[in-house]
Amino acid sequence: MKDTINKTLESYDLKGKYLDIEAINKLEIYFKSANLRIDIIKFINEQAVLIIKETSAELFEEYIDLLRPGGNAYTTRRYAACIRDLDYYLRYATYSMLADDPSILDERVLNGLKETYNSLGVPIGATIRALSIMKKIVQKQVSQEAQNIVSLPFDYMINSLSY
Repeated sequence: MKDTINKTLESYDLKGKYLDIEAINKLEIYFKSANLRIDIIKFINEQAVLIIKETSAELFEEYIDLLRPGGNAYTTRRYAACIRDLDYYLRYATYSMLADDPSILDERVLNGLKETYNSLGVPIGATIRALSIMKKIVQKQVSQEAQNIVSLPFDYMINSLSY
């Protein structure tokens, strides 16, 4: 996994260049937002169970067929797998928020996910909706200043799964 620091340094190292003002400004913004990022992650860590519970409640209210016979959350085992996946998305979103780099989601979450879900018959639309709900739940609990930090990984996953 790479964060903004590693990506920036690697990019300039490959070019054999000193950091220019653009890179320095980017790193300065990243460092200035560090405490905010940590506060967001602390909040999510403390509230993860409630965030997942609220997300699943809203999702299954909208997609009630998922809980009925033949649905992907029908049976305790499948329901537990859905909740587990929601937890994965939330946890990896926090990694991305801290790193300020949504591309870490590719390797850890997104690569092959759409194909796997399609092969298992898991509805991508419901997954995308769950990510949207989760984003909304977290955003309503954080400051206006934190909105973009929270949005980045969720929007990235939503966009990646939408194609």
